[in-house]
This record gives sequence, C-alpha cells and structure tokens, in this order.
Amino acid sequence: MSETKKGKQFFTVSRVFFLLIVIPLLLTSFLIANGIFQLGDTSKKGAAAVLDQKAQEEIMMRTVTVAENVASFLQTCEKDTLVATILPANADTYREFILKNKQFLWTKKDGKLVKSLEPMYVGMALVDKAGNEVIKIVDGAIVPKSELVNVSDPANTFYKSEDYFAKTKGLDKGDVYVSHVTGWYVNRADFDKGKRFEGIIRFATPLYDKQGFAGLVTLALDVRHLARFTDNIIPTESDYVLEADSSTGNYAYMVDDRGLIISHPDDYNITGLYADGTPVAPVTKETLDVMTKKGETVLNLFSLGFMDPALPEIAKAAAEGRSGSKIYKFGGHTKFVAYAPVPFYSVSYPEPAGFGWIGMGLDVDKFNEMAMATSQRIEKEASAWMKTIILIIVFAIIILFLISALLTRGINRSIEAEIPEGSEGPHYYDDED
Repeated sequence: MSETKKGKQFFTVSRVFFLLIVIPLLLTSFLIANGIFQLGDTSKKGAAAVLDQKAQEEIMMRTVTVAENVASFLQTCEKDTLVATILPANADTYREFILKNKQFLWTKKDGKLVKSLEPMYVGMALVDKAGNEVIKIVDGAIVPKSELVNVSDPANTFYKSEDYFAKTKGLDKGDVYVSHVTGWYVNRADFDKGKRFEGIIRFATPLYDKQGFAGLVTLALDVRHLARFTDNIIPTESDYVLEADSSTGNYAYMVDDRGLIISHPDDYNITGLYADGTPVAPVTKETLDVMTKKGETVLNLFSLGFMDPALPEIAKAAAEGRSGSKIYKFGGHTKFVAYAPVPFYSVSYPEPAGFGWIGMGLDVDKFNEMAMATSQRIEKEASAWMKTIILIIVFAIIILFLISALLTRGINRSIEAEIPEGSEGPHYYDDED
C-alpha cells in the first residue's frame, strides 16, 4: 500500500473515530454545563427575589396555620377541663390525670434539639362552693391539706391576684373560664442571665348539684405548651429552633385579645406580674425611656402608635377578626408582618377578637442582605463548577485524541498485516509505453 494512501486512510479513520467520540462528549458536556448554569441562575434569582408576593403569601399561610393550631390546642384544654368534672374526686385520680396528659416540648439535650414529653398541666384543684380548696395537685405532687387555701380571695391565689373563682362561679354548666396568660415578670437583666418566662393559663368550670352551685374544677396549663407554637419556629424556615433570635427580625410571636404580648423571643416584652401580684405596665411614649432603663418593656400593640402607626392598626384589624399583612418602616428598617387571629372563642374570649392573634415578622432589609449573600455564594459555586467542567472537557479531548490516534494506528497495522503487499489490485500499464 502506498504511503500516500496509508496516510489518507489513517487520517480518515482517526478523524471519524475522534469525531464519533468527541461530538457526543461535547454535546453531553454542553448540556451538563448549561444545566448547572440554569440551575445556578434560577437558584440565584430565587435567593435574590427579596420578599416577593409569593414569599409573603407563604408566610401569611403559615401564620394562619399556626393560629388555627393554637385554637385547636386551647379547645383540647377546654375538653380536658370538662373531663375533669366526671373524674372520681380524689387526689390519686387527679394526680394520675395530670401525669398522663403530656405533650412534646422542644428542649436541648447534649447540644441537640430534641422533643421531650412534658406534662401539659402544672396544677389541678377541686374547690368547694365557698372557695376552699379540697384537693390540689402541683407539679405532680399532692398538696397537704394544711397548705390548702380559700381562693375566693384573689390574694390567696398563687399569683396573688387571680379572680377565677368569681369569674367561674357565675357560669352555666358546661362553660369553661379561660384566664389570660399569668406569670411572674422577667426583666431584661434576668433574661440576659438565662431566666425565662414561666406562667399558666387557668381553665376552670363550675360544678352543680341539686342545690345549685357546688364548686369548681381548675386546670393550670403550663404556658410553655402554648408558647411552643411560636417560640420554636422561624417564619422563613421549615426547621425548628429552641429559641428564635429577635436580632434577626425573623421570628413569630403571640398577642392576646388585649393587645399584650404573651409569647416573644425576648421574654421581657411579655406581660407579667410583680412579686405582689400587680401587673407590670406596658410602655408608652411617656414611659419608654424610663422603662427601657429599668429593663421592663412590656408591649401592648394598641399603645405603640408612637413607634409606628401600623402597629395599633394591625392590633385593631386582628381584634376585628381579620388577617392580613403590612410592610412598614420601623427603627430605620423596612418591616413585614403577617397576622392572623386565633379562632378560639369562649365566654372569656368572645368574637370577633377571640383569644388573640399570631404575628410573624421579618426585617426585609436583613432578609435582602441574607438573600444577596446566598445569591453571591451560588454564583461563585456555579462559576467554580463551570471552570471545572471546562478543564475536564479539555483534558478529555486531549486524552481521547491520543487514544484515537493509537487505536487508528493499531487498526491500520492490522489491515496491513491481513492484506499482503501487491494484493491491493492489478497494476495497469499503458501498452504504448
């Protein structure tokens, strides 16, 4: 075979082999690279979408869901109170009832967030028609008869100001009195040291016999079971946390029908009582500086118009049974809040305000900063992947070229070995030569 013919054959076989391998590789690489680029671009746009309409709607829907869950939980507590009226009236039965009624709370164990079953109620009592405690369970223990008191006098109650006896005495059979959140106030200094708000919601229902009013049964709900609905969530994230960080501006909170905060990442904003049973007054325009210095900043949304007119507007709308959202300026930042009333209604919490409402707030400026940081990180990662793919393609083409050259040379040698010299075909000569 002539050298020219061999060269042409080598070039043709090599080129065909090379193209058959490289073209699919390039196409595949292009599709992968384009896919990564598109995914990175989409993720970047999603991260940098600021707080668009869809994000606002998602937070709004979550707020409504949490409000409905709170209402369902409170209805369960009402039913438990009515169940308590048909239990055998003895201390052991009451204690067993307390110990068996448990729900999960998020706690930290060995540095990890875990669920632990904790009693829902920290107290239960049977009270006679004169207001005398007959049976009393506190923290799972039976209280001795010598320590039982007459609760018709609010000063004798645990928080020295509870009027649940008078409020329950006038109710019809089957009605349940539900108190506001009641607990000792936690100021800023104590909160910074690690102290957290502890309190109760008192549920009570009257007992009747043939002579009429015979007394009442009470349950004291551990307020942590109520606060968990807002304390352990972040509006823009699906994972649970032990405590939200208010400095991020991204947290949920709960407000009662009076406009007072009853659950918040900063417990010094929660309504509470002094040691003598008197309530800590909410801050006003006139008292803000003094109360802030004292570290006592109970918040009532109806009284915060001096901070931003939107705050009492939100409280008013929720008290009217309306849900919605607002974007407003506060403290130099753009704030977004979604709010939804808790649809729990009773003799203590009539419509339309009901129990109160759930708020989910977001600092839009900080949210945008985090979104842009995420966008830049995605862009950097996508760029790194693109560079990696290009290097892989270049190296792959070089290696494939060398492999194709070696394989083609081997094929040509095999062909030459199979076809003897001179067997390519007859040589034709010009007779005239």
